[in-house]
Amino acid sequence: MMFDLLLNRLSTTPELWNRLRWLVEAGFTGEHLAIARELRPWHGDHRRFLDLGCGTGEFAADFPAHRYIGVDPSLTYLRFAVRRRPGSYVAAGGEALPFADQTFDAGLILGVLHHLPDTTARLVMHEVYRVMRPGATILVMEDTPPPPGQNPLGHLMHALDRGGYIRHDADYQAMFGDGFDVVRHYPLRSGICDYAVYVLRRRP
Repeated sequence: MMFDLLLNRLSTTPELWNRLRWLVEAGFTGEHLAIARELRPWHGDHRRFLDLGCGTGEFAADFPAHRYIGVDPSLTYLRFAVRRRPGSYVAAGGEALPFADQTFDAGLILGVLHHLPDTTARLVMHEVYRVMRPGATILVMEDTPPPPGQNPLGHLMHALDRGGYIRHDADYQAMFGDGFDVVRHYPLRSGICDYAVYVLRRRP
């Protein structure tokens, strides 16, 4: 209980929260590599990128600033991002994105869905479908339970995680089935955190 209170307190202080996550996730090396490999933000085209649940804008620098929009409901995190990260930011929840249909060419959803119950998570994915152009690529990285008997620190981290909806692969795949094709998926360990990585393609 005391550790939960400490995590909640840290999460309201963006700089401290960033440092904790950076340590726990080994500098986010795995996430940065996945973004570069799957979304190729610097490919030289003119795609517009949506970072849904961008938080403090930790991954904004992975994208061209003039074609990046981060969205998050937390004004505390967004104030931090606006001061320190490149790109544009919008305060909004994922269930009602303030963008026209088919605005974006690609998207990033990193560590968001495991904070949301099934009904809300599906609404978010419907909104992602709406604002993405046909054929858009969406990179999803979500917490998944570590393999049994492996990564004891990861099991502990998930027991303390503020997200109460850490799902298994089949649950995530079912969530994406309405509107998206799963092009590929694979596990990723970032520091002590286990993620499932999904590369989605928006259907016409």
